[in-house]
Amino acid sequence: MQLPKGAKNCITDIAGVQVGHVTLYEKLNDKDVICTGVTAILPHTGNLFREKVRAASYVVNGFGKTAGLIQVDELGLIESPIMLTNTFSVGPVLQGALTYMLEETEEIGDSTSSINIVVGECNDSHLNSMRLQAIKPEHAIEAIQKATNEPAEEGAVGAGKGMVCFGHKGGIGTSSRVVTVEEKDYTVGCLVLSNFGKRDDALFADLTPQGEIDTPDGSIMMIIATDAPLYDRQLRRIAKRAGAGLARTGSSYDNGSGDIVISFSTANRYKHHYEGAEEALTHLRDDHSTMNRFFQAVTEATEEAILSSLRNAETTEGRNGRVIYQAKF
Repeated sequence: MQLPKGAKNCITDIAGVQVGHVTLYEKLNDKDVICTGVTAILPHTGNLFREKVRAASYVVNGFGKTAGLIQVDELGLIESPIMLTNTFSVGPVLQGALTYMLEETEEIGDSTSSINIVVGECNDSHLNSMRLQAIKPEHAIEAIQKATNEPAEEGAVGAGKGMVCFGHKGGIGTSSRVVTVEEKDYTVGCLVLSNFGKRDDALFADLTPQGEIDTPDGSIMMIIATDAPLYDRQLRRIAKRAGAGLARTGSSYDNGSGDIVISFSTANRYKHHYEGAEEALTHLRDDHSTMNRFFQAVTEATEEAILSSLRNAETTEGRNGRVIYQAKF
């Protein structure tokens, strides 16, 4: 039986989580098209450096160029917005997010430690003239500033503008599920940047036909959020289940794919400025039957988020006159 969906069926069903997009689209000439963008996911509405969230990452297949995941896995914390963009724009997006956080938090790099910015990417070069490096640091700042808790815009927006999924237009998709634990409801949300998969008529028989296209192996970024009291080891466990949702759609994790999950919990925030040597942490038990429902929630939400990214991405014309069509199903 499928778990109930959140009120918005979106990652922003988790209180405090916000999503913002900046989309760039411009035909420069007969060959070059800027078809790309930036997406920002904010784990809560406060200062992310001063109140970090418990987090983890999981690499299904590692052909990717993410930034910041080494420290996430070492310390089990995220202290910045989670940024998504194209492969060649990790640098400027990191720079923009860093500038934003420095302006918000005067003690970073002065009276306290440095900051770890998290950026994920997928390769949108089939449609986007990626070599032109159109994304600038100010686009990352704008995406953060635009972030809201409204239902996130999906499809060919933000970082998803130039993405291709199963030979059709991919991009941003999101979904959520509700898990009840002893009469208390918790929410699990997923936001994906889909850019993977070859067309398989046996799996997607009803999709609009468009013939074979030659695209890179592709990638996907999967962002999992929850308000359940889970800590980093448990968050890594639920991150692994995003791979089950990905597999349900037909992915086989190609050699050149970057299939990467970042998960976080808004519960049990970690205060940067804290004097004590000890702190108490309340979390769900691993061996409680409820944990299986969290695994199910991640699997279902990831699968639906991917399908939603296809369903909501309109037909897009990119560089060299290439047209990628919306999936009709």
